[in-house]
Amino acid sequence: MRKRVSSEAVSGASDEAQTDRQFITSLHRGLEVLRAFRPDDRAGLSNGDIAERTSLPNSTVSRLTYTLLETGYLSYDKATGRYRMGVPVLALGYACLSGLPIREAAQPHMQDLADSCGEGVLVALGGRDARTMTYIACARTPSVVSLQLGVGSRISLARSAMGRAWLAACPEEERDKLLAEIRRSAGKEAWPALRDGIKQAAAEIASRGFYANLGEWNPGVHSVAVPFPSVQKGGPLLAFNLGGPAGFLPPERLTSEFGPRLVRMVESLSQRMRAEV
Repeated sequence: MRKRVSSEAVSGASDEAQTDRQFITSLHRGLEVLRAFRPDDRAGLSNGDIAERTSLPNSTVSRLTYTLLETGYLSYDKATGRYRMGVPVLALGYACLSGLPIREAAQPHMQDLADSCGEGVLVALGGRDARTMTYIACARTPSVVSLQLGVGSRISLARSAMGRAWLAACPEEERDKLLAEIRRSAGKEAWPALRDGIKQAAAEIASRGFYANLGEWNPGVHSVAVPFPSVQKGGPLLAFNLGGPAGFLPPERLTSEFGPRLVRMVESLSQRMRAEV
């Protein structure tokens, strides 16, 4: 039996959902195969790579990749024995993005903020995907040194500023389930620090509107984040962040200038979106 590999980017369904009679396990497994692909997988993934990332048996992965290949959701390179995502997956992605009007509305504001904050700054908008946050919009300043992240990049829900801001604003029942999953995935040694960081984020957002993460996601990165509840009924909870190399974003400037500016941008966007609903 394949040993289960901990991964923040897979297992999008909760344990409770997976035991429901309405839950179709084969569909879930097929989606987990697609979820295993990352933006930097330019060479593609073999069946073994996919099995490692999803913790599914090799035989199951082989059947799933064959089905996805035949339906066009995967393409196959015979020379390398690796799969890549097919064009139909892109169509699904654009269908998702077109249903998020905030993305288009936010882009010029994000770019203005990034440009005005100086070198190395990245402003992003993201939503939750399993135990990660996925970027759905980005704006950056021209710089030799900057974060190599873009639309489709996934960062940790539990460790990043964006992820912790999202957790601070999500419904209590959903947050409790996610924290239980994060605790199981993190293990006894790592969990206390994660728990304290998540609690600190909620406290900072409640007191000043934003959360500052100083190297907890990546030792060389500082960032601030603000949650963005949907103004549309049934819309997803999102979050904005502003970050960059620690050398460009010293703690004092991050908390006294950039954090408040991100809050003002989010408040302005929220007011605009409400007026258009």
